[in-house]
Amino acid sequence: MKNNLYVDIHVLQSVPPSCINRDDTGSPKTAKYGGVVRARVSSQAWKHEMRKMFKEMLSAEEVGVRTKKVSQMIASAVKEIDSNVEEEKANKLALQAMGTAGIKTDKDGLSPVLIFFSAAQAKALANLAIQESKDKKEYQNALKMAPSMDMALFGRMVAADPSLNFDAASQVAHAISTHAVHNEYDYFTAVDDLLQDEESGAGHLGTVEFNSATLYRYATVNVMELQKNLGAQTETAVKCFVEAFIKAMPTGKQNTFANRTLPDFVYITLRTDQPVNLVGAFEKQVSGVNGYLEESEKRFKEYADTIYQKFACPPEKVWEFGEMNILQILEGLTFEIKEKISESRGE
Repeated sequence: MKNNLYVDIHVLQSVPPSCINRDDTGSPKTAKYGGVVRARVSSQAWKHEMRKMFKEMLSAEEVGVRTKKVSQMIASAVKEIDSNVEEEKANKLALQAMGTAGIKTDKDGLSPVLIFFSAAQAKALANLAIQESKDKKEYQNALKMAPSMDMALFGRMVAADPSLNFDAASQVAHAISTHAVHNEYDYFTAVDDLLQDEESGAGHLGTVEFNSATLYRYATVNVMELQKNLGAQTETAVKCFVEAFIKAMPTGKQNTFANRTLPDFVYITLRTDQPVNLVGAFEKQVSGVNGYLEESEKRFKEYADTIYQKFACPPEKVWEFGEMNILQILEGLTFEIKEKISESRGE
């Protein structure tokens, strides 16, 4: 369809013994799929690391902040606009701006929940506060304008005022292993360095739960939804999202396991009908007789072909890691998106 455009990213990634995403008991997260227990890494854990990478790829103005300290951001913006404003007055103006906008604060000036905020939005509210505007609609309009790239990608929810919400242009699935897993335990001891010859025993005993897995990871970006909020920045946002999704990894127990790996297989499609998660390729667990990766990749490609023949349209374009390097993929993807957006406008 002319006004639909989706970027689907499929990744197979082998991870050695690790505990990169824990539940409330400290155990690696799991999920039951296809009747067996799989390793699982939550989408939130991966998105958090992606947002950290955005800070390295983009300027501070292009990346948002998720915080309860919104008033501090606005106060800083007030002083940046007018350096003659004293700190006490800047804080007062910031609190007034939040109140007029309908954002509640406690006695310490903190919002009760985390709010996704962009530098441009903080600056817009600061300008209104300095001008002593009392128009609530102006403040709320300022909160709806100029979202950061990650805000447009991941969305913003303000339960107290749904009109301030931003629909996420991206979706990230929980990563699961293509095969069954059984969590294992590492029993470890620590020795006291100042232990005397006549003393014995460990200074500390403990266990760490872990597993190893070949993960299937999937994410999708609604390009046209992103274009509504970002305009000319859309191609850059998609490029950063794809690169961060490929390269980022949650850091749970990283010092213990040194488990940081990069994907073994990347398959990116440009679709004009709908996003298609291909996790069904692994509903029947991969056997792993000679390792999991080769069979997982074969299973994925066969399943994708079946889905394209029976249900979904074939992708407009496919990029496969191995046939191209990541720079070539990103350049090709950016070019195609730019062309498709131009076509949708009739240019």
